[in-house]
Order: sequence, then C-alpha cells, then structure tokens
Amino acid sequence: MIRKCTSCNAPLAEEGAAEFGCPKCGFEIRRCVRCREQSIPYSCPKCGFGGP
Repeated sequence: MIRKCTSCNAPLAEEGAAEFGCPKCGFEIRRCVRCREQSIPYSCPKCGFGGP
C-alpha cells in the first residue's frame, strides 16, 4: 500500500515526510515535504479538523 499526503495526495518519500495523529480525533495525517515546507493546509478526512 502506498502512503499518500493528506493535502495533495502525492506519494510520500522516505525522507522529510511527516505522519502524526489528528489533534482532534487521532486519525493518521500524512504530509509530504512540499506541503510541510509551504504550510499547505490539510483537513482530517475523518473529523474535518484543519491545520497548516
């Protein structure tokens, strides 16, 4: 299974990507390097919580 960025749906690279639990519900959020560095907004697919 390919892990993909929650914001842009790009496949995650080994280095520089981040994975963390949603602060509201704990669902796993995945962020690629580009979205992290540019502070592209994300929203949790489970509860709708959003962040930079």
